Amino acid sequence: MPRAHLIQLDIAWESPDANLRRAAQLLDSTTVEPGDLILFPEMFATGFSFDVQKTVDQDDRILRFLRESAQKLRATCIGGRTLQSPEGRGRNVLSAAAPDGSVHPQYTKIHPFPTELANFEPGAEVVTWPWGDLTICPAICYDLRFPELFRLGLKRGASAFAVAACWPRVRQAHWRALLIARAIENQAFVFACNRVGQEPGALGQPLDYAGGSIVVGPKGEILGELADQERVLSVEVDAGEVTAWRRTFRAWRDQRL
Repeated sequence: MPRAHLIQLDIAWESPDANLRRAAQLLDSTTVEPGDLILFPEMFATGFSFDVQKTVDQDDRILRFLRESAQKLRATCIGGRTLQSPEGRGRNVLSAAAPDGSVHPQYTKIHPFPTELANFEPGAEVVTWPWGDLTICPAICYDLRFPELFRLGLKRGASAFAVAACWPRVRQAHWRALLIARAIENQAFVFACNRVGQEPGALGQPLDYAGGSIVVGPKGEILGELADQERVLSVEVDAGEVTAWRRTFRAWRDQRL
């Protein structure tokens, strides 16, 4: 049975060298089997910085890390990074590399946080990615507050959601409640990876992160959860649970609006 591995990092501010090195160390200490899933937080190599010139993945170094990790471990590897639009604004994206190193269609955060909008342009398209017998719809942090994104993912065949975040401690109760709700209402797995630690903050106000990375099953059951330490959460995932529950309780097919 495949497993999902959520890499809950203490991200060093605007320091790709340190973060990629630490991400590799955590992967090396984790038993990853062919066909598994690896999920990193939002902007995992830089932190949630608005300085696009410092954080943009200009030479695809971060993407290369994801691709090389996927090929080495023969797993699907998902992580957040910053790209730059032709107009100079940033794009907060999730990139996914398949076990053969190929890259799935990129997801750009549809709902940047209000303070993000001056520096990051919103995406416009919900995407899905294959993972074994599941289909994953990605989302980033603030996206979690907008259930219509997840419902569109469901309509496009999603049976699981991958949420990467830099979600602050002050709203941690919302993080957990909304993730469970997204799993229940879509009868799908939710893999949600948040960061831990502290950072100076994009607007000069320090932020504290409580982690709480979590895997939720299609009935809303907690399959694994972390506290606020830098750790890896590894959880077995039975894709058949989605099929069985949706066949037994058909709420996902009864939507009218």
